[in-house]
Amino acid sequence: MASPMRSLLTDPARYLQSFRLFLKNSTEHQCMREFVERQLPAVIASIGNGKSTINILSVGGGAGEIDLLILSKLQARYPGVTINNDVIEPSADQISKYKERVAETSNLENVKFTWHEETAYEYESRMNAEKKAKKWDFIHMIQMLYYVKDIPATIRYFHSLLEAQAKLLIILVSGTSGWETLWKKYGSSFPLDDLCSYVSSADIKRILDSAGLKYQLYELPSHMDITSCFIEGNKDGELLLDFLTETCEFSKNAPPELKHQVMEDLRKPECSEKRDGKVLFNNNLSVIVIEP
Repeated sequence: MASPMRSLLTDPARYLQSFRLFLKNSTEHQCMREFVERQLPAVIASIGNGKSTINILSVGGGAGEIDLLILSKLQARYPGVTINNDVIEPSADQISKYKERVAETSNLENVKFTWHEETAYEYESRMNAEKKAKKWDFIHMIQMLYYVKDIPATIRYFHSLLEAQAKLLIILVSGTSGWETLWKKYGSSFPLDDLCSYVSSADIKRILDSAGLKYQLYELPSHMDITSCFIEGNKDGELLLDFLTETCEFSKNAPPELKHQVMEDLRKPECSEKRDGKVLFNNNLSVIVIEP
């Protein structure tokens, strides 16, 4: 019998709704902000040395929350230098949110934004067709490698676009997170199609090691409050479950046994901790900074 479960990505509106709720319920952006404040300045300390223009490529820039923080650090390090910030983002909705955010932000006079409404693969194909290989001083890929078909090839391609003193920064879930536990066990039961694949920093390290690339790794502790997932019929809980399983309306459509097992495992220490009556899912992230 064909499973009625379908990938959350087949319903872009519900995906965005669940993603925004995930951001609201988690310390995802908070821990990224801390990294940008504390550690990013050292990472970008020499990428623009001797340059009058710095070229930044944001792959999967979303609504720009983190992008603008990164830009503020670049401006602080290289005051007055012109920054070209190109953004690859397939969601028109996210791009319009990004543009609104830029319009509301002061001190961006020296930053020129260009948005490309396309996927990373579409960008690569278009550049190859146009026989262009524009080089960049800083490329970042934040929480987007799950949505590319060929991860090693994608990393190879964007790494090949780095200038001599540039850096490629990747952020994605850590191999020590609850995501790793959940997806290694249930990935084959969830309706992923080819829209999304489960990957953690453990997989990326293997890819980089086999390619002989040099990199630094930083771990960012993070959690998501999933208490509402255990309240029957709670709308927020259902959306968060969709996000955790990348499944559209998981509560309604999952076979009862699968749903029961997933709910059991979400409470276990491998996935979550209980604190002050809340269930906090381990959302630890890794930052990987790759040398040219």
